[in-house]
Amino acid sequence: MSAVALDLAALADLIKTWGRELGFQQTGIAGLDLARHEEHLERWLAAGFHGEMDYMAAHGSKRSRPAELVPGTLRVVSLRMDYLPGDTRMSERLADGNAAYISRYALGRDYHKLIRKRLQQLAERIQGEIGPFGYRAFVDSAPVLEKAIAEQAGLGWIGKNTLVLNRKAGSWFFLGELFVDVPLPVDEPTPRDHCGTCRACLDICPTQAFVGPYQLDARRCISYLTIEFKGSIPLELRPLIGNRVFGCDDCQLVCPWNRFAKPTAEGDFQPRHSLDSASLAELFRWTEAEFLSRTEGSPLRRAGYERWLRNLAVGLGNAPTSIPVLEALKLQREHPSPLVREHVEWALQRHGEA
Repeated sequence: MSAVALDLAALADLIKTWGRELGFQQTGIAGLDLARHEEHLERWLAAGFHGEMDYMAAHGSKRSRPAELVPGTLRVVSLRMDYLPGDTRMSERLADGNAAYISRYALGRDYHKLIRKRLQQLAERIQGEIGPFGYRAFVDSAPVLEKAIAEQAGLGWIGKNTLVLNRKAGSWFFLGELFVDVPLPVDEPTPRDHCGTCRACLDICPTQAFVGPYQLDARRCISYLTIEFKGSIPLELRPLIGNRVFGCDDCQLVCPWNRFAKPTAEGDFQPRHSLDSASLAELFRWTEAEFLSRTEGSPLRRAGYERWLRNLAVGLGNAPTSIPVLEALKLQREHPSPLVREHVEWALQRHGEA
């Protein structure tokens, strides 16, 4: 092995050490061959499973060919950071029809800035070691096949629920990438899929959004409907959404590998504004000013106030009939948004208040 190769191997080890020091639980290095994943993406797009997420098809092959997105890229450093808060009583919350269920990743501060800052710090450490080099950091913010890259880098495998699964950590983690122009030695991908015959995630999905193993029709996915989708939620899906008002964790909750997930040590990922214990009616009473104030620096901002109310109205329509539920809905009956009014009327009809 040449001296250069020895230096690159040592640098790769240093990068992994620095990753741990910066709060990442695992770091891997991937090459650029994502051809198999590119074919899967093309089939998924051709089937229309991306719904209104036009950005998934907007960048041609750049999404699956890192060197086209960032010319000069030779490797991608893939890192994962656990985000699961401590005991947030997930199953208990889902079973309580009056409780507002918010996906666990969205209870605290937005992860994008935190992880991007850490990636920048990692790049600066590399630069301090080898001098100036070419790099770009990404955190779910560009056309990047982050799950495919994580699989290639040995961080886990893409499971039947289309999430990256890790035998020691489950799936409750964020991913970030550092595209680099340094020919680092690559890590071995996870040797095989460890889902076996299990289909718990496929069977639990409230809206049956999985058309098969490893195939998600986003148009039926509650995360898509409550976060990405801008229109009127299809009538036939509303009762199936239950009390999930921002995202959905069901396919992670039942995954056997998540028994190995560990609570995060990051303070920014801890629940804020009692979002892990609030009721649907309580959140529905937030004014727009309160929403903007309490979601500052939060992933919840992605939905915006109008869709926030839309989602809560669906949850209230699925809640047990009670005075607090009816009072909350009637407060927004004359809301200026036709989208909100429509979902409020649907909810009131569900309670016999047409």
